[in-house]
Amino acid sequence: MQCRIADLRRREVVNVADGNRLGSVEDVLVETGSGRVAALVVPGPCRFLGLFFPGDDYIIRWDAVKRIGDDLILVDVRGDCERCRRPRRPFF
Repeated sequence: MQCRIADLRRREVVNVADGNRLGSVEDVLVETGSGRVAALVVPGPCRFLGLFFPGDDYIIRWDAVKRIGDDLILVDVRGDCERCRRPRRPFF
């Protein structure tokens, strides 16, 4: 199966370890030296009405990706996912 990075955007990401839906892929991190995909970026949950004060992004390493389907990406993130987050830039 072949797919473009643009095809990965907006696919739902589900953690197979606990069955939680993490969200949709927003961005892909690529290693510039080798050109390999390093991680998927999934925006974290918003805190107020889903509009203001966005949460942290989930950074999911490429080796945690188990299966890529037509509309779903299965990942295996075990334990506390706090260590795979990064702070988002503020709106203003």
